[in-house]
Amino acid sequence: MKTTLALLAGLVVVLGLFVRLAPSDLARWHKAPPILPVGDSAGLNSFIAVRQGDEAILERLIQIAETTPRTARLAGSAQEGMITYITRTRLWGFPDYSTIQFLEGKLTVYARARFGQGDMGVNRARVEGWLAAADIPTP
Repeated sequence: MKTTLALLAGLVVVLGLFVRLAPSDLARWHKAPPILPVGDSAGLNSFIAVRQGDEAILERLIQIAETTPRTARLAGSAQEGMITYITRTRLWGFPDYSTIQFLEGKLTVYARARFGQGDMGVNRARVEGWLAAADIPTP
């Protein structure tokens, strides 16, 4: 019984380390979001919000994203017109990726989970929170 518990505890530790230390593949995560019309689109482990906007709105959204707890810039810049952030969950450190793109007057925020088959709505909540904090209305 003790051996089984020790093996289980070791497996949990290894899984936790893998989730926190696995490198982020820029080619996979820092890429342009799908081109969609203005509005919202939810997937199994993702959420996309598309809004009309300008560079001032992009700058506000970047400031908000960069002050979000457990969030760091992974790649990109406002000058490039595309930035990808990684946000980790509080307990396990699961990574979620959010790409903000400004192209031809459209602001797209594409948030998705790296692991699992569902994100329990956290990506949608984060994106909607960012948009609300930046005073970007829902279409």
